[in-house]
Amino acid sequence: MNTPNTVSPSPVSPADATPHRLAVVGSPISHSKSPALHNAAYRALGLNWQYEAVELASGELASFIAGLGTEWRGLSLTMPFKHEVLPLIADLSELAVLTGAVNTVLLGTRSSGPTGFNTDVPGLVHALAEGGITAASNVVVLGAGATAASALAAAAELGAESVEVLVRNRQKAAPLVEVARRVGLTITVTEFAEAASADCYYAPIHPTELVISTLPGGTELTTGFTREFRHSAALFDVAYSPWPSALAQAWVAAGGTALSGEAMLLHQALIQVRIFVSGDAFEALPDESAVLAAMRAVLTS
Repeated sequence: MNTPNTVSPSPVSPADATPHRLAVVGSPISHSKSPALHNAAYRALGLNWQYEAVELASGELASFIAGLGTEWRGLSLTMPFKHEVLPLIADLSELAVLTGAVNTVLLGTRSSGPTGFNTDVPGLVHALAEGGITAASNVVVLGAGATAASALAAAAELGAESVEVLVRNRQKAAPLVEVARRVGLTITVTEFAEAASADCYYAPIHPTELVISTLPGGTELTTGFTREFRHSAALFDVAYSPWPSALAQAWVAAGGTALSGEAMLLHQALIQVRIFVSGDAFEALPDESAVLAAMRAVLTS
């Protein structure tokens, strides 16, 4: 399998009147802000593109992709498809290979089939930087899904040496151990039930500057975190609906820093737009600052 950083879709210009279609696919999906973000970007670029939300259950993705017409440009993927899509992808970007997770599919570019990318990693890194976090030696990650794999890769980019992963089921974290090895992290996996001491408070093994929660929105944990820990370690909660999450509220109550996943959604979506427009995650869009401002306005309106 090839691992391209870029592909070569049909050229796109601001004058392109082709009514390309795109969508975010997942379940649940009704809460997604991706359609508003992407449509704002394409309007700013002068592109006659339509981006929508499509609710699909696990097992329905293959037939959905097979039935798409040539007007379809790409897909954004959320639960439960970031792993499920892998057998359907012909080419993977380096980050998708590294994490074993795909959240962006570029269609209609190669005769061999769709190309898969992971924009969650750079989206998370940019979001953390926007929140003032550009380095961390030790990171705690909550959850064992595809986004947790991206969190490990992001932690490595921040210069982390070790990561502690808290999960409900240790067996589901097995893929994360391999991801940690690939990105050069020492990893410890602990079940939430094991993490709680007699007084139900979790204490990290190493002094920790950052906690990244990849748990679904609305999740409430039975394992607590000490007030001192919540005060000293910043929390980045990938979930943004509802906000503030129960975890974020607990962090703020302790005088700590809690960052919403909306910033990650914004920055990973910008990189998706780059991919859909040029096939290159690293090629800036025309007047990209204006495009980003139009997307950000959607979140603040």
